[in-house]
Order: sequence, then C-alpha cells, then structure tokens
Amino acid sequence: LISPSGKRTYAGGSRCEEEFSDDDSASKSSKRGRSRSPYDWSIFEKLRKRETNQLEASRFFLYSVKEKFLNSKLQVEIDTFDPESPEIKMPFQRTRSKVTEIVASSDLIFTLTKTGVCIAFDRDKLKRICFLNATDDEVIRSLYLNKVNNSIITVSVFREDNFSSLRCRSTHLQYVRKKETNAGFALFESESLRWPGFVEFDDLNSKVLTFSSEKNEYKIWGLANYELLYTIIDSRIQEIKVSPNILLLIFSRSHGGGYIPLRILDVETGEVLRDFKHLLHRHKKIDFMEQFNEKLLIKQERENLQIVDVNTSRVVEVERSHFLTPSAFIFLYDTQLFMTFRNRSVTAWNFHGELVTKFDDHELWPIDDQAEAHTSNNNIHLSQQDLIISYCKNYDCKHANVDDAHGSINISSISTGKCLAKISCDSESHHHRHALKGVSALYYNEDRNEIYTGNRSGMVCIWSK
Repeated sequence: LISPSGKRTYAGGSRCEEEFSDDDSASKSSKRGRSRSPYDWSIFEKLRKRETNQLEASRFFLYSVKEKFLNSKLQVEIDTFDPESPEIKMPFQRTRSKVTEIVASSDLIFTLTKTGVCIAFDRDKLKRICFLNATDDEVIRSLYLNKVNNSIITVSVFREDNFSSLRCRSTHLQYVRKKETNAGFALFESESLRWPGFVEFDDLNSKVLTFSSEKNEYKIWGLANYELLYTIIDSRIQEIKVSPNILLLIFSRSHGGGYIPLRILDVETGEVLRDFKHLLHRHKKIDFMEQFNEKLLIKQERENLQIVDVNTSRVVEVERSHFLTPSAFIFLYDTQLFMTFRNRSVTAWNFHGELVTKFDDHELWPIDDQAEAHTSNNNIHLSQQDLIISYCKNYDCKHANVDDAHGSINISSISTGKCLAKISCDSESHHHRHALKGVSALYYNEDRNEIYTGNRSGMVCIWSK
C-alpha cells in the first residue's frame, strides 16, 4: 500500500498456492525534432543564468532535468524467469510471473515477482547473483532496502504454516555480492505476525513498527541494529500512524460515536506528549485519519476535510466538493505538502487546504485493473529532486484495447505539475513498445540516473541515455 510515512506489509489470512499463481504471465509516440529555444544555452551560460535570479534558477532546473532524461532509451533487458534453476522448488514459483517490486543499491538490483521469488542481479555484469529465498517453501511478500546498515530485508510467508504469518530476514549487501545469503539472520523472532499483524519500516525516523495481534502488542525497533526500544499495549488502540518524530495512537470511538480519543507519543522514547479528543459527526464513518507533524487530517463520509493543528486546535476545512476522498496519500516532508491519488490522477496540497499542483500529463496507467493502479506505489517513484516518475497513460498510443496498448514513463515536477520528460517509443519500434507494455514495477536509481522497470512478462528493463 502507499503509506504516508513508511512501508507496511500485512500478514495474510490462510493462503493457498493458487493465490500466488500468475495468469497474465504470457503475454505512439510521434517523433519530434528539438525545437530551437531561447533556453538552449551552453553549460557556461546556464550556470551564469542560474545565479541571476530565482526565475532563471527555476528554468535552469527545468531544462537540466529535460537534458538528464533526454533521449533515454532501453539499454538492456534482464529476465527474472529461469525454468532450469534448481533453487526454486515449488511448482507455482516455476512459472513466468510479473515483477511486483524493484529496489537497487549501487551495483545491485533486487527484483520480486508475484509468485514470491526475489533475485539479486549484478548491474554491471547483467547477471544473476543469487536468489534471496532462503528455503524451498518461502514466498517473499515485500522488500525493504535498509540504508542505515546497508542491508536488504525480506518479508516472507511460508508453506509450513499455510502462508499465514510474516517473517523478516536481514542480509548485508556484501554477503549478497559474495552469494553468502545464508549469512543473513532472522528479525523479530519473538513476534507472531499473523493477520491482522503487520510490519512497517519507517525511513524518516529509522524505526520499525510491528503489531502482534495474538499479544495485542505494538513494538518499536531501531533500524540500525533492530534493538527493541519500547512496547505499546492498550486494547483500545485501533491504529497507529507514524509521522516525523511522533506516533499518533488512534483509539476506539466513544460509545455514542461523538468523538475519538487520540494520543501523541515521542517516537524515540514512547513518552506521552499529548492526549486529546476530536469531535466527530455521529453515525458517520471515518474515511481516513492521518498525522503529519502537528497537522491532523481527518475526513468523514460526505463531510468536509478537516486539517487540525493539534498544538493550537485551529481547524481548516476544505469543502468536500473540492477535496474528494483519495485512495492513498504520500507526505512530502521537505516541501510540507501531501500528495493524493484518486482514480489514476495525482494532486499535491498544502496544509492550508489549498490545491498546489495539478499535473498536466500524469495519468497513472493500470496494468491489470483500475484498482491496482491507484493502490500500489510500485509504479511510482519520488526522487530527491522534486520529481515524480510514474508509469502513465500514453495519449499518443492509438490502441483502444488495454492489452494492446503501451504506456509511457513520465517525469514530472511536483512543484509545477509540468511533464519535464517522457520515455515513450516510436511507432515502428516493436522492442521498445513491448518493453512499455504492462509495466508493473518502477525504480529510479538516482546515483546512476537509470530507470528500472519490470513488466507482467517477468522482464526487467534498464532505461538511460
């Protein structure tokens, strides 16, 4: 799920092998010359103009991004499917399956397929290094690249308990390079992470949040050495939201439904910073409740969005006709904005309730069904350069049938909404067109300025200049 702060993986209920099978495994952009522009300067001129004023600095950023991605092409494809591999034993994993997740670090590319197979590739040699599935019956559900201690964390389920509980494992990247994945070790072994249990990795605070439903315990762990920091036990807790430096505890609604008790904790120590109640409309469900620093966002069905400052109790209301309930959020901590995703569209808002950015050409493109397009963040990457990179609908593609159509990789400015660059394909380029069909995962490697995409055929494509 797209999470406002971290990456959360829920345990599933009892699963059968058929749930991991993949039925969809098999399976125009016109040429435009570079127009002459008054901003088509030399590097020296660009640097001089950048120092002139903020407008020119903005233009410099705009055109430097365009040049960074200009003429990006498909460089190479890597196949995640190897029917001859002896390491993969379970029959449903020995089928071609779509790529659901990609992460990368330096010379390593990690891919995860729908059937739960995780592979580490050497980016320079373009060869498989190893599988990260430690046992024959392991199905990996999600990946997390721990930049704090340079390790890869796998979150998995296993056939021995009918794929019902999550188990986590950490492997240092140096061991991956040496093919010594058995040097990895299990995490959170004391926790029983069965449904509705979960594990959430929080980049901003360098923390891990686990919930054991059997014990009804929430625990906070450090990402550096996975040390247990503190435990939260309260049967009234319905949800915990992670925000920079704080945790928001959401308790059960009052008996009459007129208010909801809330508590804010210091994320480092677990110390209670504030207890308060938020008034609600009785008999109306809560569409969502999210915390961002001192701002609480809450919306009930058929009601206005409320943005509450928990320090001053000041409330900003946004008309429900203006702010429709989104399917997901992403908080942008550097710019103090939040992005919403609804019906394949993306928008950015500030905490005054104002629409800041509406994107010109950034309609998210579904690969299997519309629901998947706006609940998964695997086709969306936010860079450190105020960019959103996504797999989008290609308006130049004339195919009416989704199965025949190909999308495009759009690079847009979050602050302006302008599409700065686009990776599409020529109508006559069958190879490029096929690579842009059914993209199911996307990752941008900022160090190498490369975009990695995975598709429903199990291929990983590398795009760069």
